[in-house]
Amino acid sequence: MSTEVFTARGDHGPRPPLAARERIGAVTGYLLLVYRRTLRGTIISTFVSPLFFLLAMGIGLGSLIDERTGGLGGVPYLQFVVPAIVAMQTMWLAMFEATYPVMDYIKWSKLYDSMLATPLRVRDILVGHIGSIAGRLVVATAVFMLVASLFGGFATWGALWCLPIAVLTGLAFTVPIFGFTATQDNEDGFTILFRLIATPLMLFSGTFFPIDQLPAWMQPLAWVTPLWHGVESSRMVALGTVDPPWLALHLGVLLAFVLVAWVLCERALTRRLVK
Repeated sequence: MSTEVFTARGDHGPRPPLAARERIGAVTGYLLLVYRRTLRGTIISTFVSPLFFLLAMGIGLGSLIDERTGGLGGVPYLQFVVPAIVAMQTMWLAMFEATYPVMDYIKWSKLYDSMLATPLRVRDILVGHIGSIAGRLVVATAVFMLVASLFGGFATWGALWCLPIAVLTGLAFTVPIFGFTATQDNEDGFTILFRLIATPLMLFSGTFFPIDQLPAWMQPLAWVTPLWHGVESSRMVALGTVDPPWLALHLGVLLAFVLVAWVLCERALTRRLVK
């Protein structure tokens, strides 16, 4: 009996190794397929929760603020807060996607182990999974921005730049938290992460009021958080008040979070998966 190996094309000889693009595409394609099939179950966290913030804070509270003070800095409160909510909602979505689903694939369903039994590598898994999260951030942010624009939440067409800025902000949370999850044995640490980190960030990173209204000793704490830089960047482009050096600084900080955390994340995931 012949011992020749046949490829899917019917050619003789061993199958050529997959290129990196093909390996990463396989991971991303599978995870996006899962996303499409679970979209209905995640619609509240993805779309409805940010809409509640828009209605409650931007329109409800905003109308009172505008009536009493004329807005913040001469800007209607709705247009002040909406760009910040765009950045904030990517933080929440990114944090969720980098915690429970990652823990599932590492420990519960062991999907990553199954992937590593194929020609895929740890880096392929990391790039593919984070790429799929970035895709979710794009979709969720675009939908929310469309809805917010119908309520008059944006002052200029420059608000379109909120989309890439928000995705970068989300990745600045996704990558370090992905690495954090890779070091955890169970989900207990996620409760602390959401309650003691995410909630204070939402409240004290300039989302609903300028941080100069905080006590002086608290303001530097906001400066070192990704959310503040995302909020300030989104607000600049949405209001048409871009200060190029400051915008470059904000975006540079966000990019630094992604790049530095990427190195640490890949190491943590490799230690966890490669025995």
